[in-house]
Parts: sequence; structure tokens; C-alpha cells
Amino acid sequence: MKQIALSRPSLPELESKSRWLALLMLAIGLHVFEASLPSLGPWFKPGLANLVTLLALVLMGQRAAVTLAIGRVIVGSFFIGTLFTPTFIISMAGGLTAALVMIAAWRWIPGISLIGVSLLGALVHMLAQFVTVEFLFIQQAALYYALPPLLVISCISGWINGALAEYIAGRLGHE
Repeated sequence: MKQIALSRPSLPELESKSRWLALLMLAIGLHVFEASLPSLGPWFKPGLANLVTLLALVLMGQRAAVTLAIGRVIVGSFFIGTLFTPTFIISMAGGLTAALVMIAAWRWIPGISLIGVSLLGALVHMLAQFVTVEFLFIQQAALYYALPPLLVISCISGWINGALAEYIAGRLGHE
């Protein structure tokens, strides 16, 4: 009988995977927590889970940030009972778009702060949710009348999350 030799992952690889899993668990917990909060408007939550995506980007890189954004929406939606519902689709559109824009900003805008990256992510997150809702569910342009006040609230939460990300990254010796 032929035996297959399995290679063991290196310690740094295990450390990196465990750090990513810890961030994923934190993001899922925040996703579930935010779902229990009263909403400030349609499709609006403080975006604390996006804070973890931003931290994953800074601490671990682009791939970690995207996979974390996708993973937290899938697993978080499973826990709150919205997996594959319109809420899931809207959340995935916002979270994935925000992650991609934050990656682009972090990579291609020289000297941008985490606050700036977070602000862009928050604004795009809200816009992606509105476009998704209008395109797939409520084909009414009047829907966009609700957008300006929600973008203002998104700016506030984006600024707060960016400031928290800068503080946390600074405490961890990054950024």
C-alpha cells in the first residue's frame, strides 16, 4: 500500500490562519450583534463588521480582507436566519463592494489614512445597497430620496470606524 506523505503547515502559516479566523469570528459576532440593534434607517447599521474588514486589510492583506468580508456575511447571515434572502443579497453587495473599494483606496491613493479608507468604504457600502435594492427588488427611483440622510450617517459611522481602526492598528504596531 502506498502511503501519502502529508506536509504539516509551518508555524507562521498556522499563526496567520489563526489570526484570520479570530478576525472572522469577531466580524461574525459584530454582524450578528448589529442585526439585533434597532435600525437608524433602511439597510443601515453602524458598520462595525466593516471595521474588522479594514483591520484585516491592514494587518493581513487584500485577500484576507475580501475573504473575511464574504465569510462574515455568509456565516453571520446563517446565524441570524437571513442566508440567501434579500437581506443576505443586500448585505453581500454592500460588504463586498466596500471591501473592494477599501482595498483599491488603500493600494492606490498615496498617503490615505484609515479614516479616509473607512469613509470611502462606508459610502460605497450604502450606495451598493441602494443600487442592489433598486435593481433587484424595488424598481422605483423615489427610493433614492432616502439616500442623502443615510449617506450623512454613513460618513459619521465611517469616520468613527476609521478612527477605531487607526487606534487598533497603532496599538498593534501596524500602519
